[in-house]
Amino acid sequence: MANDDFRLADVPRQHARERGDHPALTLDDTTITYRTLDERTTRIANALRTDGVRPGDRIAVLDKGSIEIGELLFGAVKAGAVLIPLNWRLAEPELTAVLDDAGATMLFAGEEFAPTADRVAVAAGTVTKTVRLGKDYEEWLAAASGEDDGYRGDPDTVVFQLYTSGTTGRPKGVLTTNRTLSVLEDGAAPSWGIDADSVALAAMPLFHIGGLGFLLVGLSFGAQVVIVRELVPAALLDLVVERRVTNTFLVPSVIGMLCDLPGAAGRDYSALRSIAYGASPITPAQLRRALATFGRPLFQLYGLTETQGAIVQLDAEDHDPDGPRAHLMRAAGKPYPWVELRIVDPATGAEASTGEAGEILVRSVVNTPGYHNQPDATSALLDDDGWLHTGDIGRLDGEGYLTISDRLKDMIITGGENVYPVEVEAVLADHPDVAGVAVVGRADPRWGEAVTAVVVPRPGSALTADDLIGFARPRLAGYKLPKYVDFVEALPLGPTGKVLKRELRAEYRKGATHR
Repeated sequence: MANDDFRLADVPRQHARERGDHPALTLDDTTITYRTLDERTTRIANALRTDGVRPGDRIAVLDKGSIEIGELLFGAVKAGAVLIPLNWRLAEPELTAVLDDAGATMLFAGEEFAPTADRVAVAAGTVTKTVRLGKDYEEWLAAASGEDDGYRGDPDTVVFQLYTSGTTGRPKGVLTTNRTLSVLEDGAAPSWGIDADSVALAAMPLFHIGGLGFLLVGLSFGAQVVIVRELVPAALLDLVVERRVTNTFLVPSVIGMLCDLPGAAGRDYSALRSIAYGASPITPAQLRRALATFGRPLFQLYGLTETQGAIVQLDAEDHDPDGPRAHLMRAAGKPYPWVELRIVDPATGAEASTGEAGEILVRSVVNTPGYHNQPDATSALLDDDGWLHTGDIGRLDGEGYLTISDRLKDMIITGGENVYPVEVEAVLADHPDVAGVAVVGRADPRWGEAVTAVVVPRPGSALTADDLIGFARPRLAGYKLPKYVDFVEALPLGPTGKVLKRELRAEYRKGATHR
């Protein structure tokens, strides 16, 4: 449970004392131990102070997955500064907007992003110094003192800041504090089999709570964390086998990509203890393939950047697509003991009945205290009683299992009826000839919005729209059935493998069709 004395700055210090020679971070052929991590992060803290960085100041890093991101996070925390890992997929005006919002004073950049960093640093106007990772970074580090002053911060000290909605509207910097990370060591991870001897694969981008959060889970236990610079399915599967990975966090689309690789089911996964996954439910068809390929337990997680990641878990024993409780495959799971959930009518705030859909509210020690310098957005997120409004639609059953219907903004209103795309996607994805599917609303003069399924068929299949609708008809109410089925070669995916529905919605607003 929550540890009131937890301080992120102490993680490298503690493990350097207790297991200094144990591997901490690995990328490709480079590995640093906990002793080295502690020493280098102390130098980073002192170098930041020399450059005028003070407690509460923001610094940013623009790079794909790297050891340096982990070092800069802990170095910043030891100096009382706040690290912002930037989304390297953003356009330059979007990166500038994030730096402006944060008021970042220093910017670190990987070699391939150095020209971009130079331009956005000038455009932002707040950045006084840029440091290129590699030779310049090592020289900057070597010139600093190695004396650790022991700064820890207090429970409410902000330790890092991840940005959401960076591609639509004003970006929002989610504040993460020592207090909101206080369940790292005693939370859900032990049920996944993570301990000090784990080899944890951080496969998701480190600007994302799924990637950075999983990295911090591994380091908090003193495990070896293997970082992935960029997600390439074949290389990722090789890492799982060659590094004897014990634990990882993925999204269902990536799990599917791994299962589809030639020879995947015949590889040696004997070291693997479990796979945690999130961002969307796994379909029964996907689960069967994953269990057949890896033969290891899966845990579903639901959470937000604003809750520092997972707040709900579907345990491995609930992943039984062909058993008497197969209906739980639609569920996200049950809340952790330190999490309270409510379901309310999004229009009135009235409490929903058991099984009734409404907005999911959460109250927990992991809730962010708010958004950086955005009091109005913070007030909309958190009410006076401490309930965080997730913007997700869901329902709680009589056993306390939460099922996510969809995002409020993704809900389709067709003929006056609410349709939640996730529910339709779960049915369509169970068709054996469907490799991928996303459901969005298309403007329609009769219905207001028409349910539209965008489908990637399996190679070689002769799947038709009539086939798919006929498959879904016994499983879905008539108004939920797709009125359009468009076949595409691929769905637009973000860096975590999650479908970018905003891009699909934008296409259909312009009248796109791929049938």
